[in-house]
Amino acid sequence: MKVLLASASPRRRELLKKLFEEFDVAAYPADENYKGETPEDTVKTIALRKLAAVTASEAYDLVVASDTLVYMDGKYYGKPADEAEAVKMLGELSGRTHTVYSSVAVRYKGETYTATDATRVTFRVLGREEIARYVAAYDCLDKAGAYAVQDGVTVASYEGSYDNVVGLPTEKLRSLIKGLISER
Repeated sequence: MKVLLASASPRRRELLKKLFEEFDVAAYPADENYKGETPEDTVKTIALRKLAAVTASEAYDLVVASDTLVYMDGKYYGKPADEAEAVKMLGELSGRTHTVYSSVAVRYKGETYTATDATRVTFRVLGREEIARYVAAYDCLDKAGAYAVQDGVTVASYEGSYDNVVGLPTEKLRSLIKGLISER
């Protein structure tokens, strides 16, 4: 099966290796500015936009696109615009529990399918100095909520899929693909 991951994210690339030995990777520009009625609607819509932006999809049996966001108390935390916004986000998330939503959009044999997952994440209490050091030491600007669970610094605990927090709901994607292949 010829597979395309429509993403520039190195984390998504690593996660997709759990499902496929070989696949191509290409990023396509898509509008990520959208806030739906629910976080689930938001990540699904953006993942679908990313999938729709793929211009070479007919060359592949399966095309995968995804989006991830952090949501807490009615507020969306996407990728921070700069270090100051990253510091603000991390300060707001410190010591609190939020939800990470990731949606995957798949094109298989000309049809589009989606799946969304949610994981509850509790942050450690982070002081101002620790946040400043974190932002200086880690690339926060390309991550929803300005953090990465895999760094082992910010997250105290989580309930649900670890891969979902990293940025690709592999369990949902595996189930979706398995269902599609067995149907055809």
